[in-house]
Amino acid sequence: MKLWEGLTDAAVDPSADGFNSSIGFDKRLYREDITGSIVHAQMLAHCNIITNDEAALIAEGLSGILEDIESGKLTIDLTQEDIHTFVEQTLTARIGETGKKLHTARSRNDQVALDMRLWCRQTTDGIISQLKELIGAICDKAEQYKTAIMPGYTHMQRAQPVTFGHHVLAYAMMFLRDIGRLKDCSKRANVSVIGCCALAGTTYNTDRAYEADALGFDSICMNSIDGVSDRDFLIELLSALSVIMMHLSRFSEELILWSGSEFSFVKLSDAYTTGSSIMPQKKNPDMAELCRGKTGRVYGDLFALLTVMKGLPLAYNKDMQEDKESVFDAADTVCACLQVFTGMIKTLTADTDAMSSAAKKGFINATDLADYFTGKGLPFRDAYKLCGKIVSYCIKQNKVLEDMSVDEYKSFYPGADKDVYAAVDLKNCVYRRISAGGTSPDSVSMQIEYLKNKIK
Repeated sequence: MKLWEGLTDAAVDPSADGFNSSIGFDKRLYREDITGSIVHAQMLAHCNIITNDEAALIAEGLSGILEDIESGKLTIDLTQEDIHTFVEQTLTARIGETGKKLHTARSRNDQVALDMRLWCRQTTDGIISQLKELIGAICDKAEQYKTAIMPGYTHMQRAQPVTFGHHVLAYAMMFLRDIGRLKDCSKRANVSVIGCCALAGTTYNTDRAYEADALGFDSICMNSIDGVSDRDFLIELLSALSVIMMHLSRFSEELILWSGSEFSFVKLSDAYTTGSSIMPQKKNPDMAELCRGKTGRVYGDLFALLTVMKGLPLAYNKDMQEDKESVFDAADTVCACLQVFTGMIKTLTADTDAMSSAAKKGFINATDLADYFTGKGLPFRDAYKLCGKIVSYCIKQNKVLEDMSVDEYKSFYPGADKDVYAAVDLKNCVYRRISAGGTSPDSVSMQIEYLKNKIK
């Protein structure tokens, strides 16, 4: 039986019926649908629209359906049009005519919008928890390697010495901002739409604030047309999820590069790599590559919903049924990636010798040499030019800055002395970066403390 039978006999062509059905994917909203329905019945009794006994009977019936679904005793009927139909008709079959009163003063339009907001709130909280775990794993790795020197890069060229701990903390800061974006999204999603009905509200004297408060919402939407038409909160969630995936993808790219033999900076655990079917020497960073690849999938989910919504007139249109699969897919993908990525970070090891060896190449201490000459009285621009000449000389002589003699330095600048070696020592270059947020071990420790306090 269709909930909309009456004007028509509901004799829909079987292919159209299946095309119209959403229960194949909205079945996962059964918990939110039942939770919202229980509170809706309580509100109806609170407003004397139904009796307290009727509300109690409805709540008992709905609780039983929830318990039976979760225990596996009750299987969701996939021939039903949607999860709302299944729950309501199962309720009526169990408690009789009283079950038909549940849908008083609401429509499936505001009902599904409510379910999605409840789902969004819970899902966002879960992803925030996963991000906190990932940030914690990164902090632990940064603490372990806060003195491990590696080359920092710009334009994929060796630039200045940094520590491995400092480098990975940059991603922790990105994921912390992702938490902030999710919290902002959750705040705007946490507005109750139930009571907007189809689009114009209801003639019943309902108490929307009572229902919103009981469901943990901060407020009610103030325009009923907007309430059933709005999917901004889902688009915002998809946008935040896309940014998370972008950050995971960037980190994945570095792990893929670093784990290759050309770098050998890190070793990924066998638990997060695979082999080749034909090349026995291969150890492939498949999990990192999949996280990188699935980023495009989540981007696609965002653009799918943006495209669905871009030309819709007010109020509800069936097009909006297309919101769920995109949002569910994106959330599932992000959750899976975060779970795998966190394990990958927890189990990776860094090759400090390989990083140190790489740091000794590429003249990444040239800026520190310029600072040394500036300290001797040269204007920085003159010191910069002088260091360029020294680097050019070293390249021709197949030397690094540490190999030059004092006399060679003096030939470029008479004020140079043997204290130049302390200036270009890579460890000193790192440890002297004492500015807030810098790469010195003390600064890294402060960053770790900051992050851990933020995720408490």
